[in-house]
Amino acid sequence: MEDMIFYDRLQFAFTITFHYIFPQLTMGLSLIIVYFKWKYLRSKIEKYNDAAKFFMKIFAVNFTMGVVTGIPMEFQFGTNWANFSELTGGIIGQTLAMEGMFSFFLESSFLVLFIFGEKLMGQKLHFLTGFLVFLGSWASGWFILATNAWMQHPVGYEILDNGKYILNNFSAIFANPWLIPAFLHNQMASVVTSSFVVASIGAFYILREKNIEYGKLFLKTGVVFGIISSLLVAFPTGDWNAKNVAKHQPPSFAAMEGIFKTEDAGAEIVLIGQPNMVEKKIDNKIAVPNVLSFLTYQNWNTQIPGMDQFKKEDLPDNIPALYYSYHIMVGLGTIFIALMALSLFFLWRKKLYHIKFLLWTIMFMVPFPYIANLTGWYVAELGRQPYLVYGLLRTSEGISPTVSSGNTLFTLLGFVGLYMLLGLLFLVLVGKTIHQGPKPQTH
Repeated sequence: MEDMIFYDRLQFAFTITFHYIFPQLTMGLSLIIVYFKWKYLRSKIEKYNDAAKFFMKIFAVNFTMGVVTGIPMEFQFGTNWANFSELTGGIIGQTLAMEGMFSFFLESSFLVLFIFGEKLMGQKLHFLTGFLVFLGSWASGWFILATNAWMQHPVGYEILDNGKYILNNFSAIFANPWLIPAFLHNQMASVVTSSFVVASIGAFYILREKNIEYGKLFLKTGVVFGIISSLLVAFPTGDWNAKNVAKHQPPSFAAMEGIFKTEDAGAEIVLIGQPNMVEKKIDNKIAVPNVLSFLTYQNWNTQIPGMDQFKKEDLPDNIPALYYSYHIMVGLGTIFIALMALSLFFLWRKKLYHIKFLLWTIMFMVPFPYIANLTGWYVAELGRQPYLVYGLLRTSEGISPTVSSGNTLFTLLGFVGLYMLLGLLFLVLVGKTIHQGPKPQTH
């Protein structure tokens, strides 16, 4: 049974990790594309229109890969997690169906019109199609996160005699106190990723002395969007999410902050340290006293319960992974704010385009927002364990008992091989688009 749970979780973790590489870019990039198109409508400067169409090509490749890698996750609900689907399908099936019926078709239909319909529709309608692509991509995130929010903090449900969950208050799904903070935090994090991608392409063009005019536009746009979104990820959205965890999932909050023992007064915030699961403490720690209590409750002396206050079976089952994921996310977020603030300063001083070490730094920082986004999701999912639906349905109760661990491992290896090929194809297609530039040179 433990092997079955492990491989079922490992397979889903791998497929969703690879899948989320793509939508985290499309959601944020759609906003930047709308911005470029809006600037073109206002100024009639052609480079803004070229920028919108250039990034929509990258968006289209991302969107396609996101669809291809997202489909297997839907099937896993029926193969690996049949009990979970049977018990909760009356609730999560509604939001997932709405995501497919409304968001996906809105996004995909108007993406085609944006790419191919500019001359036919005219510029205002072309802008409208871009805006609807943006609306569809963000609506998709809204419905997916509504599903996840119910799993994190179930509301508006009742349990039938046969153990199945049904909704008794449909509006409660979208009024869930977990949803809005999670949605805003997730969307701002996706804008961070997109900002770094846009800025890095700009830095690449400037360093290569190719498409320099577009390079300056991309770099400036990426830095401005980057500093705003990086700050919003930290506050208020990140702060709001952390307070939600402290309120609704206190064992998870203690684990991600590394609080093994409850302090009599205020709780310290651990900046650096390693969880020691044998001695139940943080080794080699650098901590600031009472700060965590102040950040969480605006009181320096409020007690925060540690992991010693909860039953072992209610604690997250991989505390080190949760702790490290959380601190990697926060640490990278702090670096993003510092880098974008420095870049904005030199942009204001009109020196950014000439500082090569900063351009190289921006260009090679591209993978790190992806890492921060993924570790952020790990925090949410590892923190919810050992439950699939927090406080109601344990992970061990949601698997498919007839699917063996060997079958799951075999298909996992197949996914690894297939997704590596898809990843290479993605890099080739995006690399070719960047090499061609917004205005491919004619010879």
